[in-house]
Amino acid sequence: MHTDGTTGGLAERAALAFAAYRSGDPEAMSDLVDATTPLLWHTARAQGLGSAAAEDVVQSTWLSLVRHQDSIQDPLAVLKWLTTTARREAWTVSRRARREDARDEVGELLEGAPTEVDGPEQVLVRGQEQVVLWRHFAALSERCQQLLRVVALAERPDYHHVAEALGMPVGSIGPTRGRCLAKLRAALTHDPAWEVAS
Repeated sequence: MHTDGTTGGLAERAALAFAAYRSGDPEAMSDLVDATTPLLWHTARAQGLGSAAAEDVVQSTWLSLVRHQDSIQDPLAVLKWLTTTARREAWTVSRRARREDARDEVGELLEGAPTEVDGPEQVLVRGQEQVVLWRHFAALSERCQQLLRVVALAERPDYHHVAEALGMPVGSIGPTRGRCLAKLRAALTHDPAWEVAS
């Protein structure tokens, strides 16, 4: 056990508490929460969240651990699991907040503007495009799907955090993203249904 307060020491402390909790000691969960909550809170705050939103993320992370505790085979992995879960939840909350802000801004800009409603033909074509696009997206490798989801949904993706979350070297994210997009583009280009929908 480290005594210098390093993450290694925290990982070991968290592992011991988690193992004790799973062995039937409910008090051990309090030890785990006390030991790791400050790190989880800072992890959420590092994604640009305010104090209240960060607290919600931490609470969601703990609930998620209780629900998914059986999926963690090695207690030494619990700290990494917690920080990764908190980071992903914070990304989700942050993206949702940005989308809501953007909708508010767009709503303000469009107030008083004439409303144009798409006809049934435009709605049908747009629906066909979505079906074709997602069919080819689902045919990509799981790694491509994960990367494109994370990078596409984040306004300015932090490649360091993306790399950590997906277990990829930072330098490989850009090239991998390019290859995944090229595969998707090629599949769409050779699909007659995409040409019709477009």
